[in-house]
Formats: sequence, structure tokens, C-alpha cells
Amino acid sequence: MKKVAKKTVKKTSSSDKPVKKPAIDKKAVAEKATKNISSNHSLLQLLNAEQQQAASHTGGPLLIIAGAGTGKTTTLVHRVAWLIEQGVPPAGILLLTFTRRAAFEMYHRVETVLQQQNQKQSATQRQGIWHGTFHAVATRFLRMYGLAIDLPRDFTILDRGDSEDLIASIRVEMGLDKAALKFPKKGTCMTIYSLHVNSRVPVDKLVLERFRWLKGHVKDLTKVFDAYEKRKFEAATLDYDDLLIFWLKLLENDDVAKQMAGRFDQVLVDEYQDTNVIQSEILKRLCPKGKGLTVVGDDAQSIYSFRAATVRNILDFPKHFPGTTVIKLEQNYRSTPTILNTTNQVISSARERFNKNLRSDKPHGALPTHLACYDDSEQVDFVVKEILRLKKQGVPLKDQAVLFRASHHSLQLETELARQKIAFHKFGGLKFVEAAHIKDLLAFLRYAENQRDEVAAVRCMSLLPGIGAKKALNLAQMFLTAGSYEQGMLAWKKWKPPKSTGTAWNKFLALFQSLVTGKLSLSKQIDAVIKFYKPILEDKYDEHRTRLADLEQLPAIAAKFANRTEMLTDLTLDPPNSTDELPKNQRSTGKKDDDYLTLSTIHSAKGLEWHTVYVIHASDGFIPSDKATDTEGIEEELRLFYVALTRAKEHLFICSPKMFFNRFGWGDDDGYREVSRFIDGKVKKTLISTTPRAYKPAT
Repeated sequence: MKKVAKKTVKKTSSSDKPVKKPAIDKKAVAEKATKNISSNHSLLQLLNAEQQQAASHTGGPLLIIAGAGTGKTTTLVHRVAWLIEQGVPPAGILLLTFTRRAAFEMYHRVETVLQQQNQKQSATQRQGIWHGTFHAVATRFLRMYGLAIDLPRDFTILDRGDSEDLIASIRVEMGLDKAALKFPKKGTCMTIYSLHVNSRVPVDKLVLERFRWLKGHVKDLTKVFDAYEKRKFEAATLDYDDLLIFWLKLLENDDVAKQMAGRFDQVLVDEYQDTNVIQSEILKRLCPKGKGLTVVGDDAQSIYSFRAATVRNILDFPKHFPGTTVIKLEQNYRSTPTILNTTNQVISSARERFNKNLRSDKPHGALPTHLACYDDSEQVDFVVKEILRLKKQGVPLKDQAVLFRASHHSLQLETELARQKIAFHKFGGLKFVEAAHIKDLLAFLRYAENQRDEVAAVRCMSLLPGIGAKKALNLAQMFLTAGSYEQGMLAWKKWKPPKSTGTAWNKFLALFQSLVTGKLSLSKQIDAVIKFYKPILEDKYDEHRTRLADLEQLPAIAAKFANRTEMLTDLTLDPPNSTDELPKNQRSTGKKDDDYLTLSTIHSAKGLEWHTVYVIHASDGFIPSDKATDTEGIEEELRLFYVALTRAKEHLFICSPKMFFNRFGWGDDDGYREVSRFIDGKVKKTLISTTPRAYKPAT
């Protein structure tokens, strides 16, 4: 990659070029904010007193501690609307979220609130808010200013699977794939690398803290990671973690940092408890003194340390930004007072937290029930019977959920649900674009987008008969060595493929040429790849008809994007989970029962709610996990348990099997399990404690 001297990049495109912000009369804005709390009552009238205080805050940095079910999204939306009403230009607002769906929802809810407030105000006057995930906004800035840190604008992005494949290739090249060496697999290597770069903990220290059984491989892991970074740089590719790292690197360039930070008067961050060290550093550089900074989150729901998130960011926010105003949202709109009594007692055991006591105006409700089960079989029998009983009483399956610490904890339950023909969906599987056939097709588009992307090159060319991964890599290098696209194509045309390749090579050249130099629309490009790939698909997979139906959804997806770059970036950063999230009018998957029980890991259930929740395997070794061996780990397990309990609106059941029998070959050996240590004496006082045999449903 050619080195570019550090400089300030002034312009990129008409849509993303730096613009001069409208001048703001700060004194007038402050006076208006003070006067208009009453005159703009209609904007805040649906908020409670705590929410109004947060939404209309003026002055220094603001930390909103939003307890579970307290309406944090509503508060954040009204804060954005309030700021615009006070004269802050929409283009001067940056709203950072953790999912694209959340960003999209908040943006349009702001529109709705403002429209209700001022029917005469046109939509165009309210457009321009910068909104998106940290990674999406990072990508946008890197496209604009990346040359200042030697990053070409045409970089492509590796998803997790692509990154693992590149790691695997490096392992093989270094001879670390031999079984006798017991070197960690590509997935483990990638997990260690991601934690290393996001937490900024050195590899050797990280391995000793979390992967002690791999301490003999530290030197080789470091070599693999160094090679991985070098290969990414040479291929003009970034992985998911690089987006944040390079955004922070941009902010270390004073000229670029001034331009970037100068765009925004207000920066608002959702789910701040889920941020990592790098995201915190980014905010410190965007808002050095916290001016105009609002973060919303709940330290009690910080549960993603395995992704390098740290609860320290939210706990230490007032230290990072002196003069912070802390506002707590404690009015819960989800759960009954009896459920909140239990959850408040559970989280009160946390060693360090922002003290809050959730309250509810809902009717008192039934007490949560703790079931001491003999074993998994009795637990499953109880849960299934109660699910069916409540369904008969009018609680649909879709309003009930079974939550568990790890995916394999539901295996016996799944077997029984299937036997009784009870429809269920389990959450936590592969996302749509992680499926092999989708990755195959997207590899052609990625390679056309960036001919230095060796991962994409190897994936698509090794699909051809007679061409393996090694030969595909040689062909990709042959193309680059030629020096230009034209010379690369000439070198490829002179190459003689093996007889087994047949006509596939020439067809590939024609496809590649049409993708790189042709004038096909994005949808037509996808159609062309599908036409080429279809015979490969039919030969490679037994269930090719189902997979082809998936591929045929991509042209409809493509219609939403201006170009190939935008689509590839978007699908990598925030992929749909399944075809259920694709355009409905383009699907023909047949009739499907829309009433189903939810099975979910607790991590996947965060942010959701159900009428009735069953938390299973609430026994020591499961909750908390026996992998949590230090104080910080146990504290996070406590928060995880709290998250599970706070998903319930009306009924909460907690099951603790005493005996564990390893029928499925997972987990620990057979043995006796104590009730979870999180269900201590003070928590038990808030529960009905019984056994499945003695249980009597509340009337």
C-alpha cells in the first residue's frame, strides 16, 4: 500500500464534505431552554419528572443511569428533539447506538416527536442528524479522512468469518496447524486477538488471565497476529475491530480531529455500559471536556466483557468528565412491584454500582417463584406444563420465554418441546450473511471492489473446479504483480487452467470483468453472480433450492443501497439475522406459525421483554458459570442474572436443578449442584420457594 504523507483531507463527496455549522447564539439557547420547559410542555408532557429533567438538561456532561424498563429510549429521543427545539442544528448532533435498528428507530421517533410538536415544520428542516452504530460512523469518517493516516478510501471490511479464514491461512503457512502442536484453532486465535486490541491488554497478560492453558503459545500467537495485521494492511482490508482503532487514530491527528469534533455541538451515546476502552477514548477526543456529551446506560446491565466491554467506562464516567450531572431513571414501566422487589434485592449485592431502586405503579402481581428441581428432567417437565397451562389461560407462546446461561443448557428442553410439537425459536445462531452460500456470493462482489482482498479472492476462485486455495492465492498474487487491472487480466488470460476446470475459468474472467469495469446496476451484478454461481451451488450443497431462495433475496436488498461499496459495508457491519428480516414482499417461504415460544441465552435476551419468563439452570456452576473464577467475573455473572430476571413483566419462574446428569456430552461431570449463590437469604424472602410437585399456580 503506497504511503501517503499525513495531511488534512478536506473533501471527499458532496454528501460527506465538511460543512460550516450555523452560528448559535449560546446565550439565547440557554435562556430559551430555561423558559421553554413550561412553554414546550407538549414536547415533554408524556415524560415523568426524572425523564423530563434528563431530556431538558443544559450545561455540562450528562450521565443518565436508566434502570431496566425505565424508558431510556423515550428519554433519549426526547432529548434529541428538545435540543433541536432549542436551536441546535440537526447536523450538529451525533447519535451513537449499538445496532442499526436502534439508530433507525430513534431517528424516526425524533421526527415523530418534532412533527407532533410543530406541524408546520417541514421534514427537511429536521434532517441531517448523524446517527448510526460506532462502527458505521467510524467507517463513514474513515472514507472521508482515511488518507491522513495512509488508509485508502477503497478499503473493504472483513467480517468475523473472513478474519478467521485469514488467521487459518497464516497458521498453515507458519506450520502451526500440526495436531501435535495443539496450537489454538482459528476461532480461538481471533477471540484472543479481538480482546487484545479492544481492551489494550498485552497478549501475554491476556493469555495468563483468560486463556491460561495456552500460555505456551504466546510467542507464536504474537507472530500470527503480527502477520495478520501486515496482511490486512497489504490487502487494504480492515476487520471489525480496526474500524474503531483507526477512528481513534484519526482523532490523534490534530487537524482531522478539529474538523471531526467541530462538526458536532451534541454527542449522545446509547448503551454506554457496553462500550470498550477504545470507544471511551474516542469520546474523550470528540468531547475533550465533556461539553455537549450525553451518555445513557445501566451499570447493572453490563454483561459483555467477552467482547471487551468494560463496566468501568460507565462507573468512572464522572471521573473521566468532571462536572458530570448524574440523573437516575427509576420508574419502571415493565415489571410488577413484586418482580422489582426481587430484582432490586439481587442487584443490591453488587460490590460497586450506582445505587437505584426501581419502582412500579402496576398492580402488585404474583410473587416470583423459585423451583427447587431434582434434575433437568423435572425442570423441563415443570416448564413445559406451565407454558401449556398459561397458553390455555390466554398467554400466547410468543409472550413467554425460557432463558439460560449457555446455549447447550436448553438441549433437553428442546427435545421435549419437539416431542410435544410446541413451536419454538432459539436465538443465537448464524446471521444471514454468515451462511456459507451468502459468503460465497458476496466474495465475488468484494473481490471486484478490492483486488487486494486476498480472502475474497481465495474464496471465490477456489470455488472453481480444479482450483484449490493455494492456487487461488497464487492467481490473486499474479494479478497484483502485473501492476494494473489491464495487465492483470492479460496475465490471467494467458494462464492455462487444468483440464478439470473446463470452461469455468473463462466464464469467471467474463464475470469478473463485467463486475469491475461494466456498467451493470448493483442488482444486475448480483443476478450475474447468481447465474455463474448456481451450478456450483447445486454441486456443492444438497439443500441447494433453499440456499438459492436465500440468494434471490439479495437483489431486493441491493435496491436499498446507492452502490456496491455501501451495500458491502452495511451487510458486514449490521447483517440481517435471517431471511425473516428481509423485505417481506420478496419472500415466498410458505406459511409459518406466528405463535412460538422463545428460547434464548440471557445475552441474546438483553433489551427484550415477555409476559412470562422462565430462568432455568439457576444453580452454581451454571449461574454463575464455573468459568467465572475471579471477583470481576462473578460480578458480571450477577449482572447477567439480574438482566434475565428483569425481562419479566407479569410472571417470573426461576428453576434450580440439584442434580446434573451429563446425557449430552457437554459441560462438567455428573454431580450435585447448589442453588445459585445469587439467590441468598434476602432474595429468598421476596420469592415463593417450592418444588415442582408442590407448586400451586396463583389464582
